[in-house]
Amino acid sequence: MKAKKTPLRTCLACGRQATKREFVRIVRTPDGDVVVDPTGRRNGRGAYVCPSTECFEKAVRKNKFDAALRVSLRDDDVERLRRDYEQALEE
Repeated sequence: MKAKKTPLRTCLACGRQATKREFVRIVRTPDGDVVVDPTGRRNGRGAYVCPSTECFEKAVRKNKFDAALRVSLRDDDVERLRRDYEQALEE
């Protein structure tokens, strides 16, 4: 029996490829909210970022979340995401 190939994900900011467990997932829910998904299982369109603040800031600076999630983030949304992202890194 053939071994299953593990799917790889790509970081929005740096382009590094790895398994999804090595990244932090940001998801746009079906309601249109953008949230950090520490479990990696929430419904919605997802984007992956390395667990480093440099990659998160680079993705914000280059509007990568807007393009990947097909949404337009406001400044207060970005601040909320930044807090949730840092909290997810601590856990």
